[in-house]
Amino acid sequence: MAYNEEIARRVQYLLGLFPEDFTEKKMFGGIAFLYQGKMTVGVVKDELMVRVVGEKMDRILQQDYVRPMDFTGKPMKEFVFVSQKGFKTEKQLHQWIELGLEHAKSKL
Repeated sequence: MAYNEEIARRVQYLLGLFPEDFTEKKMFGGIAFLYQGKMTVGVVKDELMVRVVGEKMDRILQQDYVRPMDFTGKPMKEFVFVSQKGFKTEKQLHQWIELGLEHAKSKL
């Protein structure tokens, strides 16, 4: 299993509630959800992968269940992993999606 399909379904459902259009792409051994070609969030194994604008990284990394995305062995710029305990509720997951969408829009 490259990514948790139940988490991906939860993300897909919530993305459908946004007015923006998203596309899906296999990335980092999981699935990523893109807005206008820019990655917002994704699922790798059992974790949520989220893009975060640079000025919010320090604050976000202080939250429980969040760690730098170290997919390559060193932290990746403006990427975090969130364990399942960090997005148990739909409200929490929705907030992570909003954060990822904010990053994508900042790169347009």
